[in-house]
Amino acid sequence: MSEEAVIYEKVGRTAVITLNRPKRKNALDAAIAQAMAAVLLAVRQDASVRSVVLTGAGGDFCSGADLKGDVAEGEKPFMARQLLLDTHRWFTELVELEKPVISAVDGFAVGAGFSLALGADFVLASERARFIASFARVGLLPDLSLLYVLPRLVGLARAKEIAFSAREIGADEAQQMGLVQAVVPAERLRNAALAFARRFDDAPTAVIGLTKNLLNRSFETDRHGLAQLESTMQGLFAVSNYHAEAVARFVSREAPLFAGAPRFDPAAP
Repeated sequence: MSEEAVIYEKVGRTAVITLNRPKRKNALDAAIAQAMAAVLLAVRQDASVRSVVLTGAGGDFCSGADLKGDVAEGEKPFMARQLLLDTHRWFTELVELEKPVISAVDGFAVGAGFSLALGADFVLASERARFIASFARVGLLPDLSLLYVLPRLVGLARAKEIAFSAREIGADEAQQMGLVQAVVPAERLRNAALAFARRFDDAPTAVIGLTKNLLNRSFETDRHGLAQLESTMQGLFAVSNYHAEAVARFVSREAPLFAGAPRFDPAAP
């Protein structure tokens, strides 16, 4: 793993991934793309990892694509396209990772950094978090799947207002919109995100992963198609060792393998 661009650590059963370019507010560049690809492969292959927390170093989440790279004018279209394609490769791995992913957003999540935050399953924010779909400010259209994700979270009209205005959205407004699950003090953000993630420590990872996979496709798949996928997957899980043990424990009134994740309390210590 690249210690310069991305820091990867395991805390219990949670993988913590930290974008580590604080002097550039964790702007996305080729080094981050390369490091994230390696980190996400490791997370996917590590069965002991049950959840992921994604955050940024230095008091900001991510300022989007690095626009200050030294590139000749004639090469900009090709370099911009390549950087976005490289970013989409690991971003897709993140979105499709069959484990819960929590973005812990402190400070600015701007442009593609806003998109990146929403690529997680859940977003926790500090009270000083600021979300900005800043693309129009620099004559660009929203990218990194923001055009896809944003209207599904907040509705079409509100997504247009956010994208057209390129305005700043504070943490409380983001929570009211449904972009953020909880707002916590900055000094508690990491611990709160880890507490949120720990709720899935004992969950059946394969079941959570396939549920996530199907939910991510629910807007593009009709009811009949989802019913077929659901039935096929349920048939596989019905003969799993996990299901057999869970049923045996239920019948014998033993403690369950997974009693369900408790409701997350952002005010808890």
